[in-house]
Amino acid sequence: MLVLANAAAGSADDAEVTAVLRRLRELSDVEVAVPGPDGELAELVSGAAGRSVVVVGGDGSLNAVLQAMVERDVLATAGPLGLVPMGTGNDFARGHGIPLDPGRAVEVALTGPTRPMGLLHDDQGRVVVNVVHVGVAAEATAYAREVKGVLGRTGYLLGAVRAGIGARGWRLRLLVDGEVVLDGASRTLMVSVALGSSVGGGTPVAPTATPDDELADVVVCTATGWASRLAFARDLRAGRHLERADVRLLRGRRVQVEAVAEDTFRVNADGDLVGRRRHSTWTLQPRAWCVRTAG
Repeated sequence: MLVLANAAAGSADDAEVTAVLRRLRELSDVEVAVPGPDGELAELVSGAAGRSVVVVGGDGSLNAVLQAMVERDVLATAGPLGLVPMGTGNDFARGHGIPLDPGRAVEVALTGPTRPMGLLHDDQGRVVVNVVHVGVAAEATAYAREVKGVLGRTGYLLGAVRAGIGARGWRLRLLVDGEVVLDGASRTLMVSVALGSSVGGGTPVAPTATPDDELADVVVCTATGWASRLAFARDLRAGRHLERADVRLLRGRRVQVEAVAEDTFRVNADGDLVGRRRHSTWTLQPRAWCVRTAG
């Protein structure tokens, strides 16, 4: 079994990571690696074929491991992945039956039942494990990065408030499975493509998303006035936003977003910013990998 640990995970300190690694060694025959920069992770996952992998870290760590496994073409031949969530938000774990307590998560990562998971692939070769955002949610991540290391999950909330105050919306053309949902004539606050249900440490952006329906949930919000933005943010935190007239929920396997006129948009994939784009396409690969859960 290959254990890949992110010692810099958001909610973890050195003592917590050390304790988890010690427990993994006690319970199983494992090879532990703490990847550094400069492509070391890709080299490590090259040996994952036929082996189970345990990721010690957050959503970003899980994304990085799966990205490397896709690039090295070992995802299909590797065993099930386990996750010991030690990030800031841990939203993948929250939505997929993985305990947030590290001790319990270790046992699940080693022996829990497996569940097939989908994976989103974009047109630039990047994967998405949980949720990808365009619009205000990506802007909120940019602001939250400035304070996340100090404030943890509270940084997500402050970032959302700051982004919401200044957001004017984006002119976006949106297609879901080839059907035009937005034509770019008016502004849109947010488009989220979700396999998991929550972001930012538990905000239920796609509360109806399920891991085994082989479809991505697409949440679209067109609230752009300051009062409607504020009300949307309130309802989003409470999980009531899908009841709003300015929010739509769609499901599909191929999602295309294009900026109209002069607009570009930020992209937030699994909590990390991946730059500004004028267009992006995400395609769902159902049952691409397996994760161990608590059942």
